[in-house]
Amino acid sequence: MAAALQILFMRRHFRRERVFRDRPNPLELYNDEDMIKRYRFPRATVLELIDRVSPMIETPTRRSMSISTRDADLTAVKEGFIGLPFPNVIGAIDGTLIPIQGLSGDDEPNFVCRKGYHAINVQAVVDHKLRFTNVVVRWPGSTHDAFILQQSALYRHMDTNLNAGWLLGDSGYPLKVWLITPLANPSNPQDQRFNNSHCKTRNIVERAFGVLKQRFRCLHKTGGALSYRPERSTNIIETCFRLHNLAVEKNIPLNLDQPLPILHNDHINQQQNIAAQALRNQIIQRF
Repeated sequence: MAAALQILFMRRHFRRERVFRDRPNPLELYNDEDMIKRYRFPRATVLELIDRVSPMIETPTRRSMSISTRDADLTAVKEGFIGLPFPNVIGAIDGTLIPIQGLSGDDEPNFVCRKGYHAINVQAVVDHKLRFTNVVVRWPGSTHDAFILQQSALYRHMDTNLNAGWLLGDSGYPLKVWLITPLANPSNPQDQRFNNSHCKTRNIVERAFGVLKQRFRCLHKTGGALSYRPERSTNIIETCFRLHNLAVEKNIPLNLDQPLPILHNDHINQQQNIAAQALRNQIIQRF
């Protein structure tokens, strides 16, 4: 009996030696094609990212990316949109739903979007190259796109810089002198041409969301849902947007499977003002 107790005591108090195994280095193990399939980026870009984040990793205090205010940048974007059928445009704006895990507590209903699942509603502005120039990642899935815009720094910036150019938005946004929305009921061929041109140009934000979610399937419903609390999920979402921009700048190929349906909080906004209506009527005369 004493011997058995001694053995049990030794087993409980015996400190096992830790075994450190050499893990294979993906940068040495895979070629660029395999790296893109597994990690979405080639080796050189992964090394560049490591160099960028290694010196200092800081926690962002705001879940947003800011649109450039430099005249040269805005001019370049406007010129880029000239190839699309709409003038003086500096970006297309929309919201997209990013699924997250189910929640509990008082805030839980706020995260249930109109599609019936828990989500973060992300506002984004896209330029002519499919780059995201402004992103707001903080609002629960039930929040309307127009409300997110009105609470954003982008709204205040555009409202005080009326000569910067126009954003194009869908009918979920209010018509503003800097935010052009389509006609709800086009009544003649000219109105229809305006709406068609608006739709073709604004579609670039839909394409950008599609590329983003194709590259990072965790942001799409077909990839499940982000299994984290909203606070951490917003960090992951914003990081994916930034990595998307890097991939666009580096012309990194995208492994395309089936096109992904992009889900939004569909809502028709009736808010308009006289000055904005007059401006839109002037634009319509060009068509």
